[in-house]
Amino acid sequence: MEASQELARVVREEWGRLVSLLLARSGRLDLVEDALGDAVEAAARQWDAEGMPSNPRGWLVTVARRRLVDRLRVEAVAQRKAPLLVPDAHRHGPGPMADPGDLVEDDLLRLVLMCTHPALAPEAASALALRLVLGVSTPDIARLFLVPEPTMAARLTRAKRKIVTAGIPFAVPGADQLPSRLEVVAQTAYLAFTAGYAPGSGPDLLRAELAGEAVRLVRVVLDLRPGEPVLTALLALVLLQHSRRDARTGHDGRLVLLPDQDRSRWRHDEIAEAVALLGSSRLAGPLPARAASYLVQARIAAQHATAPSAERTRWDRVVAHYDQLLEIEPGAAARLGRAVAVAESRGPREGLLALEGVELPGSHRVAAVRAELLARAGEARGAREAYAEALALCRNASERAHLEERLASLGS
Repeated sequence: MEASQELARVVREEWGRLVSLLLARSGRLDLVEDALGDAVEAAARQWDAEGMPSNPRGWLVTVARRRLVDRLRVEAVAQRKAPLLVPDAHRHGPGPMADPGDLVEDDLLRLVLMCTHPALAPEAASALALRLVLGVSTPDIARLFLVPEPTMAARLTRAKRKIVTAGIPFAVPGADQLPSRLEVVAQTAYLAFTAGYAPGSGPDLLRAELAGEAVRLVRVVLDLRPGEPVLTALLALVLLQHSRRDARTGHDGRLVLLPDQDRSRWRHDEIAEAVALLGSSRLAGPLPARAASYLVQARIAAQHATAPSAERTRWDRVVAHYDQLLEIEPGAAARLGRAVAVAESRGPREGLLALEGVELPGSHRVAAVRAELLARAGEARGAREAYAEALALCRNASERAHLEERLASLGS
């Protein structure tokens, strides 16, 4: 593996743990990301020229730690010059830095809970957790929240500043405080899973390690609050989606659509666990809106996961579930999913009617679905135009390759 590829892998898979490690020892969120960014820039310059280190993660920690110490020393000198103006909390240097192996698994949960402190607005909290804990890029976070990239960058900056100025601790809150954060934690895990399951940019069709980290996060929090409906429903949903990860790409790395997937490669143990969760007493009776939304989405996923074959999928039930979801949580993404289900159940022209008026700013998915339905309806010219629109918006290399292939199949 080339040095640049290895660096990208470490940053992608280890970002949250590196942030947690440095934050646990320094307590300075305002410095940690800058220090890690400097370390990554240094790695990009040196690894190609000097060769990859034997422990890439440890190399990044060491360089970032030095940057932190340098910055703290500069601050300490400034504080000695103006001792009366410095808060007591800033007069102490950082504690001893640990090796990467000293990081305990729950530090990721502590970081999520710090980001989801009630002093932060829920959307800002989830966005910050995605950036700090899981290393999701700012452009991809912006696409998840359907806002322009500069808006999201400013939101992240304000959230980090709020954590520093409010003195929000890097710690797991007490049992009495945890329930008030559960919904934001669940939403963060849901968005993180979405970022892994359908990356908005980059070369990968699926970031399985990011999606898997989101699944683990849901399990950890559910262990802290057994029986919570919002977490139970969310765990069922992500397990059902995650169970298909091995079949979503072919041996050549190309996208494999759901109807064409080898169902023997699905993780049937995870499907069975999710189906059991859907039938549990935890999800009986009236539910809060967020839990009800996850439950209905999980039932949609279960229709696909338990169908013996693509041809025997009960699309009428899928449409009915989407109708229910839109009553609970109206939104463009749910309308898009419903349009696809309507097309499968009633034909492409009915699907196109259901797609009218659906907009996902900055996303290629609406145009891609419209193109496919137009092609099925025999409207090749309109399909070509829609595929061109989708390609102009698509930033994921694997999905672009699929769209280009579909466009080429239409001829000139």
